[in-house]
Amino acid sequence: MSRYTRWLLLALVLIVIGAWPAAAAPIGLVATGAAVIVGLIPGPVQLLVAVIAWLKHRPAPKAVA
Repeated sequence: MSRYTRWLLLALVLIVIGAWPAAAAPIGLVATGAAVIVGLIPGPVQLLVAVIAWLKHRPAPKAVA
């Protein structure tokens, strides 16, 4: 492996390592915000919404021949 290839690979690794925290920060902020919003909704309301969604989207029973 040539000396220039090693330097290019090192530069690429340093760019990826340096860019990862900046790229991952918005994902963490969205997850935190979603957790806060879900945490504000009372449990019985979440259960009611889940039951309504299940009833609305449940699969149709298969016909038996």
